[in-house]
Amino acid sequence: MTVRHLRTLEDLTSDELAALLDRADVLAAERGRHGRPLRGRSVAILLEKASTRTRLSFEVGAHELGALPVTLLARDTQLGRGEPLEDTARMLSGYVHAVVYRTFGHDRIETLCAHATIPVINGLSDRYHPCQLLADLQTIRAEKGRLAGLRVAWVGDGNNMAHSWILAAARAGLRLRLATPEGYAPDPSVLARGRELGADVSVGHDPQWAVENADVVTTDVWASMGQEDEARRRAEAFAAFQVDTALMKAAASEAIFLHCLPAHRGEEVAAEVIDGPWSRVWQEAANRLHAQKALLEFLMS
Repeated sequence: MTVRHLRTLEDLTSDELAALLDRADVLAAERGRHGRPLRGRSVAILLEKASTRTRLSFEVGAHELGALPVTLLARDTQLGRGEPLEDTARMLSGYVHAVVYRTFGHDRIETLCAHATIPVINGLSDRYHPCQLLADLQTIRAEKGRLAGLRVAWVGDGNNMAHSWILAAARAGLRLRLATPEGYAPDPSVLARGRELGADVSVGHDPQWAVENADVVTTDVWASMGQEDEARRRAEAFAAFQVDTALMKAAASEAIFLHCLPAHRGEEVAAEVIDGPWSRVWQEAANRLHAQKALLEFLMS
């Protein structure tokens, strides 16, 4: 039997993505009343980076589906003492039925996938964050009733979230504009791949241009985990890229604001935006649970 992984959203077809979001909606509506289709199975959650929402959504989600979640902090395992990742992949395949891996370099996700005989889920890498996008898309669809043709504005760093939005645009039919400071654009190879897959995506350096008439405005922190030493330089480069009230007023009249969290009020987003009427951030965060449950069920059933 072919093992399915979720390394990026490219691992899902457009139809599979839509079906997964449909199932996430059902699981959300029937929480506490749906069955336990993964009873007797187990999921390893392997963390090399700190985690709140990824850890909670997969631990609680696996439990609610009937599976046993086992969280492993890499520093406390043999991986932290130099065990090859290839050996860890083979070992995990003999113990559990799936693994969620949150790491740094995306090559580590690819290595685990190449040597595991169980589904591997990218819980975050420096290049992609597909699990967050599942929740984001679920949130947008619940608010707008559809995905295809919606205008999404990304304001900030051309990071793993920006890369994931590019692939989401391809799979969901979104119209995506990304505004980044000079020198912080998305990786050209990711952009090229997104366009090859059919993404309607434009990249510029003017937040006002990106947000104009957008249905969804979204952003992320200016310095992600592992970039703390760049924080001061990035703060200067990103100073004109805060999502504030003035910027949101350039969006469509019924626009919503999303943020993957954690958020730094007064930096990438103004408090009156994330805590105001545009914000759907808390629904988005809650949807991590439902989207991850649908994903586990899809890959493990």
